[in-house]
Amino acid sequence: MSTFLELGVPAPLASVLEVSGKTEAFAIQRDTLPDSLAGRDVLGRGRTGSGKTIAFALPLVAGLSGVSAARRSPGQPRGLVLAPTRELATQIAATLIPLAEAVGLRVTTVFGGVSQRPQEQAFRNGVDIVVACPGRLEDLMKQGVVRLDRVEITVLDEADHMADLGFLPGVTRILAATPQGGQRMLFSATLDRGVDALVRRFLRDEVRHEVDDASVPQGEMTHRVFVVDGTDEKTALVQRLASGTGRRILFTRTKHQAKKLAKQLTAAGIPAVDLHGNLAQGARERNLAAFGADVDKGGVRVLVATDVAARGVHVDDVELVVHVDPPVEHKAYLHRSGRTARAGAEGTVVTVTLEAQRRDVADLLRKANITAPLEKVRADDAPVLTLVGEVAAHVKPAPIVAGTHAPQRPRGTSGRGSAAGHGGGNRTPRADSAHSDAARPAGGSRRGGSRGRPRSGASRG
Repeated sequence: MSTFLELGVPAPLASVLEVSGKTEAFAIQRDTLPDSLAGRDVLGRGRTGSGKTIAFALPLVAGLSGVSAARRSPGQPRGLVLAPTRELATQIAATLIPLAEAVGLRVTTVFGGVSQRPQEQAFRNGVDIVVACPGRLEDLMKQGVVRLDRVEITVLDEADHMADLGFLPGVTRILAATPQGGQRMLFSATLDRGVDALVRRFLRDEVRHEVDDASVPQGEMTHRVFVVDGTDEKTALVQRLASGTGRRILFTRTKHQAKKLAKQLTAAGIPAVDLHGNLAQGARERNLAAFGADVDKGGVRVLVATDVAARGVHVDDVELVVHVDPPVEHKAYLHRSGRTARAGAEGTVVTVTLEAQRRDVADLLRKANITAPLEKVRADDAPVLTLVGEVAAHVKPAPIVAGTHAPQRPRGTSGRGSAAGHGGGNRTPRADSAHSDAARPAGGSRRGGSRGRPRSGASRG
């Protein structure tokens, strides 16, 4: 193992990491930092949970600090990080901000679903690093709010997910607006679906580093498949799996199902919040904060999510991931499952399947290279009870206020929409898709009135 100081990380930045208990580098950090700190273009490949955010945050902040930090100009950032979803952008910024503050740099985030006025004001005041989703950043560029001609370091995170969401044309235009001589770092799990074209066009003499699964700090990730006879048995099993004392994420296929399940669990005495594309940004942030908070301080143990939470969202100590609805693609299975057993912690992944889904689930696991027996169970069977362990205390749901459709927040929580997972309004339920769930504005405003929908149904960051 190598410490960050041994890898050349400036002492002020290493001290920030040390405060949060990070002193030794993970494999992707150990491999890339000597090159990225030296200003080289870097292509990093590695699965979720490998430590990529710190791997690019350190050279980004280090490269923009020092004497050059005084060259801040309104509307002209010098560092740019592109991310596919609001949640990932927010979490990247959370990692960057303490590092940046230690050396006098300013960070701001840019994404849709919220008013752009605070983002405009941030650019007027001057920022050094912007963490952005492509759609809203392009809007601000077209309006003249921001220019990228002074960007010195550019990072593209989760490039393969950008491709999945149809964002590569916008990403290409954004990267083309940055100076050719700047440093560029691209991180991706794969290089297919056009990502390789980005590498060829925008990276120069890049150093390639690939971290295999064996080198990623991962505790025991145990995979289980529970087979039930019908929907009633499935409902009972899911409620039992949600009833433990540790944090758990339950994945559903649609927004409507996520919202409904969170309400059902809360009504059953298991406070839960939801996370999906129909929630406005403020509601997303409140629900994530409630899930990450200490239960004694109003937090909740259960998050019910669509695939919007499968990429980039990191909450410490998630002990269980439940695929309430098995995903269609094996890649979605792996990304969902990656919310547990992160950075050396242990976790369990359970897929709940009906008898009629046996063949599809077996095929899914084969493609994901996962071996797990299919266990026929009921909610009160010993294997389930052993897995759940200690059951959390029942929380009596507060009465529903007349005229609303959302259960009230559990006692001790604060903030509108922070517990029942509601906040997206009464919308017509629609099946989730990568486009609709990743970064689509949910009530945010744009200067100049309605701008119409982007082509191909892609969301606008």
